[in-house]
Amino acid sequence: MAHCSAERQTALVIIDMINTYGHEDAELLLPSARKIVPVIAGLLTAARAAGLPVIYANDNFGQWRSHHGEIVDEALAGPHADLVEPLLPDAEALFVVKARHSIFYETPLAYLLWELGVHHVVLCGQVTEQCVLYSALDAHIRHLDVTVVSDAVAHIYPQLADAALEMMRRNMGARVLARHDITFTPR
Repeated sequence: MAHCSAERQTALVIIDMINTYGHEDAELLLPSARKIVPVIAGLLTAARAAGLPVIYANDNFGQWRSHHGEIVDEALAGPHADLVEPLLPDAEALFVVKARHSIFYETPLAYLLWELGVHHVVLCGQVTEQCVLYSALDAHIRHLDVTVVSDAVAHIYPQLADAALEMMRRNMGARVLARHDITFTPR
């Protein structure tokens, strides 16, 4: 059981879950995404109850003039709003719009985490073998502690996702844990 607390300030980072699923490979991703939504919803509830920062790091879908409210509205108007509604940002949530893959690439996330005093990120979202993997690597090279919630990350290709989780564990020192092994301790 991993306890995530303020001793080394922890943030929950939700990757690319505010999504229209109108992209290539969406049909391959959707079954896995459906499985993780309730798990992420549980993580959200626990992190919020513990008073931990919740950060959404989300693609902008090529809408460079969009802000996070427009991205949320577009996802809710899409055919898979049922996957977005349980995970909506609340008034306390922070939102970083990303360009590609890593939650750190060309975003202010590193500065935001520093401002918040965060030294440990708990990653969940999609896609395990792409954005989650690259984000874990970028967190690792920034000397952040990384936990990846194995049953709260969605994949396109199961075999690549398994390999990505193993790479995160072995090569990046990430803790790869199931949701039931994570406890958020109040700040």
